[in-house]
Amino acid sequence: MNFVSIIMGSKSDYEIMKNCSDTFEKFNVKYEMIISSAHRSPERTKDYVKEAEEKGAVAFIAAAGMAAHLAGALAAATTKPIIGVPMKGGAMDGMDAMLSTVQMPAGMPVATVALGKAGAINAAYLAMQILAISDKELAIKLKEDRIVKAKAVETDSKDIEVLL
Repeated sequence: MNFVSIIMGSKSDYEIMKNCSDTFEKFNVKYEMIISSAHRSPERTKDYVKEAEEKGAVAFIAAAGMAAHLAGALAAATTKPIIGVPMKGGAMDGMDAMLSTVQMPAGMPVATVALGKAGAINAAYLAMQILAISDKELAIKLKEDRIVKAKAVETDSKDIEVLL
Protein backbone atom coordinates (compact mmCIF):
# COMPACT_ATOMS: atom_id res chain seq x y z
CA MET A 1 0.00 0.00 0.00
CA ASN A 2 1.55 3.31 -1.08
CA PHE A 3 1.04 6.33 1.13
CA VAL A 4 2.59 9.63 2.15
CA SER A 5 3.79 10.29 5.67
CA ILE A 6 3.20 13.68 7.30
CA ILE A 7 5.42 14.34 10.31
CA MET A 8 5.08 17.46 12.44
CA GLY A 9 7.67 18.56 14.94
CA SER A 10 5.04 19.85 17.34
CA LYS A 11 1.29 19.69 18.00
CA SER A 12 1.17 23.44 17.36
CA ASP A 13 1.79 22.63 13.66
CA TYR A 14 -1.42 20.60 13.35
CA GLU A 15 -3.84 23.39 12.44
CA ILE A 16 -1.69 24.33 9.45
CA MET A 17 -0.84 20.76 8.44
CA LYS A 18 -4.49 19.75 8.53
CA ASN A 19 -4.63 21.56 5.18
CA CYS A 20 -2.18 18.96 3.88
CA SER A 21 -4.21 15.98 5.09
CA ASP A 22 -7.45 17.60 3.87
CA THR A 23 -5.90 17.90 0.40
CA PHE A 24 -4.97 14.21 0.44
CA GLU A 25 -8.51 13.31 1.50
CA LYS A 26 -9.95 15.38 -1.37
CA PHE A 27 -7.97 13.18 -3.79
CA ASN A 28 -8.42 9.92 -1.83
CA VAL A 29 -4.67 9.64 -1.22
CA LYS A 30 -3.63 7.53 1.76
CA TYR A 31 -1.47 9.18 4.40
CA GLU A 32 -0.21 8.82 7.92
CA MET A 33 0.24 11.77 10.27
CA ILE A 34 2.30 11.82 13.45
CA ILE A 35 4.14 14.23 15.73
CA SER A 36 7.82 13.49 16.19
CA SER A 37 10.67 15.87 16.84
CA ALA A 38 14.20 15.85 15.45
CA HIS A 39 15.38 17.22 18.80
CA ARG A 40 12.96 15.99 21.47
CA SER A 41 12.33 12.48 20.10
CA PRO A 42 15.11 11.61 17.64
CA GLU A 43 14.87 7.84 18.17
CA ARG A 44 11.09 7.88 17.67
CA THR A 45 11.60 9.84 14.44
CA LYS A 46 14.25 7.44 13.13
CA ASP A 47 12.24 4.35 14.11
CA TYR A 48 9.06 5.73 12.55
CA VAL A 49 10.77 6.41 9.21
CA LYS A 50 11.98 2.81 9.05
CA GLU A 51 8.54 1.45 9.96
CA ALA A 52 6.78 3.75 7.48
CA GLU A 53 9.11 2.66 4.67
CA GLU A 54 8.39 -0.98 5.45
CA LYS A 55 4.63 -0.26 5.26
CA GLY A 56 4.93 1.51 1.89
CA ALA A 57 5.65 5.20 2.49
CA VAL A 58 6.56 6.73 -0.86
CA ALA A 59 7.42 10.22 0.40
CA PHE A 60 7.68 12.12 3.68
CA ILE A 61 6.41 15.60 4.47
CA ALA A 62 8.18 17.30 7.37
CA ALA A 63 6.65 20.36 9.04
CA ALA A 64 8.79 22.22 11.55
CA GLY A 65 9.49 25.71 12.76
CA MET A 66 12.41 27.59 14.25
CA ALA A 67 15.57 25.50 13.70
CA ALA A 68 13.45 23.17 11.52
CA HIS A 69 15.81 20.21 11.58
CA LEU A 70 13.06 17.64 11.07
CA ALA A 71 13.30 17.56 7.27
CA GLY A 72 17.07 17.09 7.47
CA ALA A 73 16.70 14.33 10.06
CA LEU A 74 14.30 12.55 7.72
CA ALA A 75 16.65 13.04 4.76
CA ALA A 76 19.40 11.42 6.81
CA ALA A 77 17.18 8.42 7.59
CA THR A 78 15.76 7.61 4.14
CA THR A 79 16.35 7.93 0.42
CA LYS A 80 12.63 8.55 -0.18
CA PRO A 81 11.64 12.08 -1.24
CA ILE A 82 11.37 14.60 1.60
CA ILE A 83 9.20 17.69 1.33
CA GLY A 84 9.86 20.34 3.98
CA VAL A 85 7.15 22.74 5.15
CA PRO A 86 8.70 25.59 7.13
CA MET A 87 6.38 26.81 9.87
CA LYS A 88 5.93 30.37 11.06
CA GLY A 89 6.80 31.30 14.62
CA GLY A 90 9.83 31.95 16.74
CA ALA A 91 11.96 35.08 16.84
CA MET A 92 12.22 35.30 13.03
CA ASP A 93 8.56 34.41 12.32
CA GLY A 94 9.42 31.50 10.04
CA MET A 95 12.41 32.89 8.17
CA ASP A 96 14.73 30.77 10.32
CA ALA A 97 12.68 27.67 9.49
CA MET A 98 12.69 28.55 5.79
CA LEU A 99 16.46 28.98 5.71
CA SER A 100 17.07 25.84 7.72
CA THR A 101 14.81 23.74 5.49
CA VAL A 102 16.19 25.01 2.20
CA GLN A 103 19.90 24.84 3.10
CA MET A 104 20.64 21.14 2.96
CA PRO A 105 24.09 19.79 2.13
CA ALA A 106 24.71 18.30 -1.32
CA GLY A 107 23.37 14.79 -1.62
CA MET A 108 20.73 15.25 1.11
CA PRO A 109 17.86 16.87 -0.83
CA VAL A 110 14.78 18.34 0.75
CA ALA A 111 12.17 19.92 -1.50
CA THR A 112 11.10 23.08 0.31
CA VAL A 113 7.68 24.64 -0.17
CA ALA A 114 6.14 27.88 1.08
CA LEU A 115 5.59 28.79 4.72
CA GLY A 116 2.39 27.83 6.46
CA LYS A 117 -0.95 26.97 4.83
CA ALA A 118 0.19 27.40 1.22
CA GLY A 119 3.19 25.21 1.97
CA ALA A 120 1.04 22.52 3.59
CA ILE A 121 -1.23 22.39 0.54
CA ASN A 122 1.68 22.53 -1.92
CA ALA A 123 3.46 19.73 -0.04
CA ALA A 124 0.40 17.54 -0.59
CA TYR A 125 0.28 18.44 -4.28
CA LEU A 126 4.00 17.77 -4.74
CA ALA A 127 3.69 14.40 -2.99
CA MET A 128 0.70 13.55 -5.20
CA GLN A 129 2.71 14.47 -8.30
CA ILE A 130 5.37 12.01 -7.13
CA LEU A 131 2.71 9.33 -6.62
CA ALA A 132 1.13 10.15 -9.99
CA ILE A 133 4.29 9.05 -11.81
CA SER A 134 3.07 5.49 -11.32
CA ASP A 135 -0.66 6.12 -10.64
CA LYS A 136 -2.48 7.08 -13.85
CA GLU A 137 -5.80 7.63 -12.07
CA LEU A 138 -4.24 10.16 -9.73
CA ALA A 139 -2.46 11.82 -12.66
CA ILE A 140 -5.84 12.32 -14.36
CA LYS A 141 -7.35 13.76 -11.16
CA LEU A 142 -4.47 16.24 -10.88
CA LYS A 143 -4.93 17.35 -14.50
CA GLU A 144 -8.67 17.78 -13.94
CA ASP A 145 -7.94 19.83 -10.82
CA ARG A 146 -5.74 22.17 -12.89
CA ILE A 147 -8.57 22.64 -15.40
CA VAL A 148 -11.00 23.50 -12.59
CA LYS A 149 -8.52 26.02 -11.17
CA ALA A 150 -8.02 27.66 -14.58
CA LYS A 151 -11.79 27.95 -15.11
CA ALA A 152 -12.17 29.53 -11.66
CA VAL A 153 -9.67 32.24 -12.64
CA GLU A 154 -11.63 32.97 -15.81
CA THR A 155 -14.91 33.13 -13.87
CA ASP A 156 -13.39 35.46 -11.26
CA SER A 157 -12.04 37.68 -14.02
CA LYS A 158 -15.42 37.92 -15.76
CA ASP A 159 -16.88 39.29 -12.51
CA ILE A 160 -14.55 42.32 -12.60
CA GLU A 161 -13.23 42.61 -16.17
CA VAL A 162 -12.94 45.99 -17.81
CA LEU A 163 -11.56 45.62 -21.31
CA LEU A 164 -11.16 48.20 -24.09
